Amino acid sequence: MEEELLLKLSKINIKRGENLILRDASFTLRNGEFVYIIGKVGSGKSSLLKALYCEISIEHGKARLMEYNICKIKPKEIPYLRRKLGIVFQDFQLLTDRTVDRNLEFVLKATGWTQGDKIQARIDNVLQQVGMQNKGYKMPHELSGGEQQRIVIARALLNEPKLILADEPTGNLDPETSSQIVQLLHDISRKGTAVLMTTHNYNMVHNYPARVVKCENGSLSDVIEE
Repeated sequence: MEEELLLKLSKINIKRGENLILRDASFTLRNGEFVYIIGKVGSGKSSLLKALYCEISIEHGKARLMEYNICKIKPKEIPYLRRKLGIVFQDFQLLTDRTVDRNLEFVLKATGWTQGDKIQARIDNVLQQVGMQNKGYKMPHELSGGEQQRIVIARALLNEPKLILADEPTGNLDPETSSQIVQLLHDISRKGTAVLMTTHNYNMVHNYPARVVKCENGSLSDVIEE
């Protein structure tokens, strides 16, 4: 059903500088779906995610994400699109000079939240969702890598996104912690938030099965299990 589609890309091109990264690539994502994007380093996985949150532009084709035409999006619309997305980075990108609570408060205030009690209630809610409800007073450097990534996922959930873009979210984590993070993202997806996760960790894909799309030779294609 077309109305279930969260994202539809039709024959898009993405360039980085003079390099054509994706060529005539097509892809659809439904509400609440979990999809791995796999491929070698440099194949275009991260570029695809950056195009979806409008850090780099789509050169050609059609691209609709929720109600936005991201090929023709106006600069003033981009912050509103990003509020409907959760972005999980490999290198965390937490503000190191403030506590977990203040990191999350900063994002809420930047996206228009003003009432202190509602801000704190939302922070408490997302920390509970990621199993970090007792860590709000901690500074980022006091947390393990896995704990920091849970905080990053909590940050991504703050504005109740329709879609989480997770760019190699386990890239800096040990195998056991990586498994916990992927399990958490699957749990979030089951509650109705779509997740698009780039990875080159094929063990993770095998252990936590979901739809797999391969980024290779400039195109995107579903991987059909034998």
